[in-house]
Amino acid sequence: MESNPAIEVKPRSLSFYIVLAAAIYAFIKAYWLLSPILLSFVLTMLIALAINPVILRIQVVTRNRRLAAGLFTLGFLGSIVLAGWTMFGPMKESVENLTREIPEYWERIQKPLIRLEQQAILSEEKLQEEVSTEIARDDPETVEPAGEEESDEVSKSSDQGETLRSNITGMFQDLLGNFTAVAFNAGQIFIVLVTVFFGVLFTIMNPRPIFRAIFLLVPKRNHDQAQILLQRITEFAPKWAGTMLLDMASIGLLVFIFMWIIFGFLDALVLGIFAALMGAIPFLGPFLSAIPALLLAFGAGGMTPLWVLLAYVVIQGLQSNFLEPFIMARGMKLHPLAVIFAMLLSVAAFGVLGVLIAAPLIAILSIFHDELYRKRYLPMVTDEDLDDLARKALREKK
Repeated sequence: MESNPAIEVKPRSLSFYIVLAAAIYAFIKAYWLLSPILLSFVLTMLIALAINPVILRIQVVTRNRRLAAGLFTLGFLGSIVLAGWTMFGPMKESVENLTREIPEYWERIQKPLIRLEQQAILSEEKLQEEVSTEIARDDPETVEPAGEEESDEVSKSSDQGETLRSNITGMFQDLLGNFTAVAFNAGQIFIVLVTVFFGVLFTIMNPRPIFRAIFLLVPKRNHDQAQILLQRITEFAPKWAGTMLLDMASIGLLVFIFMWIIFGFLDALVLGIFAALMGAIPFLGPFLSAIPALLLAFGAGGMTPLWVLLAYVVIQGLQSNFLEPFIMARGMKLHPLAVIFAMLLSVAAFGVLGVLIAAPLIAILSIFHDELYRKRYLPMVTDEDLDDLARKALREKK
């Protein structure tokens, strides 16, 4: 039987592999310059696909996608301006209170350290007097080495008191010194966010050229498979955005309610907004959101730090055991270990903003695995079969 020349696959030439190797090498060498661009593109596509259902609903009324995108953008910017104008006064007063209380908090930390240093100095003077009395009473030749050892111990104890305070002071100075690097990184983050904003705006106005370009890169025989992949990703993006927004809103609302009881409305509002924003960071967000609350608590003194700590423990328990499972059941179903490693890899690859795409990247990779690998190599294997194999590997009983 003769083979059909129309479907024969021609072997790649040596020059093709040379060019491919050179392109891969150039990409690796220039990756640190390209990583912000890649991050901006991924964020732009995820957000644009998440917004797409809303744009389609508005387009039904306006009969024009560009007009629908413009109305959505105006509504989004108007909401931000209105929210900022409403919360500017409370946030300003709360921040001013916090900046006034931070020096007092630092003084409270230094007082016990200064007392420890003074006690070390007094102990040193007392020991020196005792050693001098013993030296005058006994033979100096036999007692001198012991006196030197005791004086060394005294100096060590005083040095420990000074070292403790100097180490803590140095730690805070290092943190302040790192603010320059943080400011530089914040500038880069701002550029990425501005790029993403305008990228999303132009994408939601007309996303078809991007999808046409994707199909141009895929051989015609794989267009059906590529279409299925893009459809699944398009369906996933709104679920991801809705899940993240619900999770952020729930944690922000819980923090606001608990902190309102402890600090009052103004501080609770700021802490709730900060907790909601930190909710976009998997796992680390709740710990980061507790830092301003603890600073305010130490500034207030008394039992306030303990109450704040207990409140955040209760909030985290409610979020992890009740709200988050309910929200995730309606959105993404991802294993926490996969999200943790994805977050570490995303931060290493894209910087601080990489945490925003850690969870969706895992879900998208899962989609690619299902469509490209599992359907080809494991077509008859069900999830129940995989669970059974895992149970047997772990020697678990039914």
